[in-house]
Amino acid sequence: MSTSGFDPHGPATELVERMHTGELSPVEVTETYLDRIDRLDGEINAFITVMDETARATADSDDIDGDRPLAGLPVALKDLRDMKEGVRHTFGSQLFAEVPAPRTTVGVERLENAGAVLLGKTNVPEFGHKGATDNELIGPTASPLAPDMNAGGSSGGSAAAVAAGMAAAATGSDSGGSIRIPAAACGIYGLKPSFGLIPIDSRPNAFGLKTHHSVAGPLTRYVEDAALLMEVLAGPHPADPSSVPVDIDFRSAVERPVDDLDIGYSPALEVFPVEPAVTEVVEEALGAFEAADATVDTVSVDHGLSIERLSQAIETTFATSVAGVAEVVRAAFGVDLNDHRDQLSDSLVELLEVADGKTLADVAASGIPRTQVYDAVEDVLADYDLLLTPTLSATGLDLRTDRGTDWPLALTWPFNWSGHPAASVPAGFTDEGHPVGLQIVGRQYADDTVLAASAAFERERPWHEAYRTAPIS
Repeated sequence: MSTSGFDPHGPATELVERMHTGELSPVEVTETYLDRIDRLDGEINAFITVMDETARATADSDDIDGDRPLAGLPVALKDLRDMKEGVRHTFGSQLFAEVPAPRTTVGVERLENAGAVLLGKTNVPEFGHKGATDNELIGPTASPLAPDMNAGGSSGGSAAAVAAGMAAAATGSDSGGSIRIPAAACGIYGLKPSFGLIPIDSRPNAFGLKTHHSVAGPLTRYVEDAALLMEVLAGPHPADPSSVPVDIDFRSAVERPVDDLDIGYSPALEVFPVEPAVTEVVEEALGAFEAADATVDTVSVDHGLSIERLSQAIETTFATSVAGVAEVVRAAFGVDLNDHRDQLSDSLVELLEVADGKTLADVAASGIPRTQVYDAVEDVLADYDLLLTPTLSATGLDLRTDRGTDWPLALTWPFNWSGHPAASVPAGFTDEGHPVGLQIVGRQYADDTVLAASAAFERERPWHEAYRTAPIS
């Protein structure tokens, strides 16, 4: 517990309510989180930039008062898509170590308009290119629950900040698992919404998000906190041609019973090499849904593809999308990454080299296995409300690892291909103390059902004490 009268590991919804009633002040709440960053982040390395002066000024401002939904809530921003004008925006690259953001992006504007206090920018692998957070700028980020292990990526800094109680909530983005992988590695909740629910005003290329249905989403300790952020962040915006006007009551969803849900469980999406230790934890956790009176059946996801064929296809689409990022950087900032390969992460250079060898025919052909996966998932969701899988096939990424582009590692990216909403909930721990995630996948734009199932699981198997007893807490 904090000496300031609140638990920094507690629910963000409760924190906002106590500030609304005047029981807590935004100043004392902000100071508590800034103090935790100062004390703990030397071990975790979650933040690239701490906006302490800006955070204090916001918390002390008369403008923070009122009933705005996030009034006074300290939030961390992923240092990839979330720009705050004038604050350095590094993309996790030493090439941009001192480059200020030229504008404030839509998601950050919505957080500020809702009253959030921005604590800082969190660590990412360079340009978000892999599922582990490490770069040449500040190095790797550790999981507070297993400090000898990587926090996962690419939203690893955000996930670690939340797990360590250094932020009440954080933003992430997800093109292949970048919210769900670190959520699993850090033992927190991560939601990848349906494509288009949260607008992303990418420039100069507003159409570069569809190859992997890249989305923004929340990383939180409690499911209701994610629903709170979704209420603020979701909704169409004219700057995003892919944003959709879908009306979802996120907050009410977390109170819904799930006794009418039929749930399918796939142990490995047929072909992923899931370790027995992961399977054991996940399958023991399935009892939470049965305890909530939902029906759980083991199902087949009959895409008919080998893991080698799937990996080949995802490597093609992901590598070429990274090449697209390089083109955007050149157009927006006048920096050609190909002229600076000696200053880039080795794994990023390898992906760019893979992209160099791909043809338009390769990219076009990747749509065929992608469609097979989509159809197989849709076939399951025609009979079931939700599909469950492990989040990761293995436990524990080394703090410095080259497994971030090991495609069989994460059972997440097929649902970026397909665009379905998906969340990772903490399922438990292996005998070695490594956190394990359970992935919950819903029908397109049935994000409320994913939230309802996540909250039901949380009620049956609350995971929050792990933060208070973590090695770094």
